[in-house]
Amino acid sequence: MKKKLNRVLFSGLSLSLLFLLSGCVSRDSSGNPTGTIWHLLGEPMAKLIQYFANNINLGFGLAIILVTIIVRCIILPLGLYQSWKASYQSEKMAYLKPIFAPINERMRNATTQEEKLAAQTELMAAQKENGINMLGGMGCLPLLVQMPFFSAMYFAAQYTQGVAESTFLGIDLGSRSMPLTAVIAILYFFQSWLSMQAVAEEQRAAMKGTMYVMPLMMVFFGMSMPASVLLYWLVGGFFSIIQQLITMFIIKPKLRKQIAEEFEKNPPKTYKSSKRKDVTPTATTQLNKPKKSNRNAGKQRSRK
Repeated sequence: MKKKLNRVLFSGLSLSLLFLLSGCVSRDSSGNPTGTIWHLLGEPMAKLIQYFANNINLGFGLAIILVTIIVRCIILPLGLYQSWKASYQSEKMAYLKPIFAPINERMRNATTQEEKLAAQTELMAAQKENGINMLGGMGCLPLLVQMPFFSAMYFAAQYTQGVAESTFLGIDLGSRSMPLTAVIAILYFFQSWLSMQAVAEEQRAAMKGTMYVMPLMMVFFGMSMPASVLLYWLVGGFFSIIQQLITMFIIKPKLRKQIAEEFEKNPPKTYKSSKRKDVTPTATTQLNKPKKSNRNAGKQRSRK
């Protein structure tokens, strides 16, 4: 018990620390980035950009792309781990769909709130019985670890000395670029479309609107961001697509095989409701109950 409590306290402390570190980089009175994340991650990234741009003469455009690739490669395993956890739960749910289908059907056809609540309770118990995580395995820890890197790279691409005065392929890195914004919007739309292909057919119609959210957000923010930040987002979009492809064609097939083997050794459990049948007689039953005959009542009175 003590060991479990220590583990919970340690996890809470770690999450609190990560929430503190994952905040946006602040700026001083002169508008320059400052804060813990900037000094720990942002400044080294900015110096690396300057090294590639000035010492190796790659230019600031290629330097931002190269440093972004390095950073994304470092945090890619965290993203893949998060995808693995979420995919494991979704594939498990898909495998157990025949077991959950009758309960879901009762939930949809429930005529009273009590019937619906009873079906929901039974579904939750069946999911727990078969090891289904109600949160879908979407742990926040890997995402929180990645956020400081995203924040630091965003500010490094924007505030590294020399970036604002440079150009890349004729694009002014210190100004807005509508062509680059359009390319990013198309890229993120493809990534959203690709992620929809991994969703079950019956869920795609309900989630179709979400496919346009990310591209529209990139257009909205891209119209006010300098091209140096757009280059960072461009590389990030390619990495998101790579991560999605790895999830679809490598992680998910392996998980399907793993889950099938797991349930072959330990077959899925069908949850049986422990609710007892209510045998309390109703008012209708009492009315329809045949009356007891008093045929012998007269004989008993005559004997007396």
